[in-house]
Amino acid sequence: MPSVEANPTGLWPTAAFFVVAGLLETGLTVWEAPRPMPLAGLWSAVGYGSLHLLLAWGLWRRLALCRSIAMIYCLAVLTTYAAVLTLAFAKAPVAFPASLVAKSLYEVPSCALILPFLRSAEASLAFRRALFER
Repeated sequence: MPSVEANPTGLWPTAAFFVVAGLLETGLTVWEAPRPMPLAGLWSAVGYGSLHLLLAWGLWRRLALCRSIAMIYCLAVLTTYAAVLTLAFAKAPVAFPASLVAKSLYEVPSCALILPFLRSAEASLAFRRALFER
């Protein structure tokens, strides 16, 4: 049975992925928004990015629920964005925003790299903290 390290090997890159994904989500949404940008658009951009940052914080704190959410997120990204990239590179008659292609080019390879860590025995030992402790 593997021992739990102070910082498992894949913990730092996994949390960093979600931090960068949150910043990328916020930045690309603001960049692509019409000018002048309405407050509601800025609010939603910051909200979407904050969800990624909240997940990164939960992973860093080793919350088991956040590991499960991150695995589901990675599986959804791999299937959805792979389909988007396939359609975009096949020059499908569908217009894709540049931000969607940029996010998929970052998230597909990154999720393919961090998903094996999230599914590993090392991660199941590291992410044992409950969301609410007594």
